[in-house]
Amino acid sequence: MMALSSIQHCLKRHVSGFTLAELLIALAILGELATFTIPKVITAQQKGSYNAAAKEAAATVSSAYQLYRLNNTPSSSTTFGDMTSYINYVQFDTTRTIDSKQTNTSLTCVIGCLIMHNGGVLRYNNVSFAGTATTNALDLLFDPNGVYGGTTDGPDKSVELFLYYNGRITTRGTAEVNTVVSGGTVPGPNPSLDPPWFSW
Repeated sequence: MMALSSIQHCLKRHVSGFTLAELLIALAILGELATFTIPKVITAQQKGSYNAAAKEAAATVSSAYQLYRLNNTPSSSTTFGDMTSYINYVQFDTTRTIDSKQTNTSLTCVIGCLIMHNGGVLRYNNVSFAGTATTNALDLLFDPNGVYGGTTDGPDKSVELFLYYNGRITTRGTAEVNTVVSGGTVPGPNPSLDPPWFSW
């Protein structure tokens, strides 16, 4: 019995825990890791959320055009305003200021903005296709958070969407060569004008 108790006593003396200094060092290392990883995780989540919202908006626009085509015959004078009755949105706004696309600052919803269910804002002009070729398009902007961020370039910029007369939808970064929009002719795709958070 004596031998067993001296073995237990010996084991108790050799079992030790962490010192306070070791715990503080471990916490400091974890804090440093968190400082570098948490912002990256949050940014990645925000980019993913914005990208999903923009794809949802593009699908909504495409779907509205298809419904419009079932009930009407599109022409060169068809505008996006003709299609808004086929879109499920929260609110129509003409006063909000949103982010413009890359390299530009802001735009006001003078003609109209649709506040979408995902929190984003879809801005359009009351201009027409101005032709029936496959390169004629309506120009739209989608701001994923619907708030003007105050910068020329940045993570919250809008993505520019082109809805073509044939029903195809692209961004400025994947535009058709010689796309005809209200502001003139877009020579071709320019990926640098898509915001950094967007990808197909």
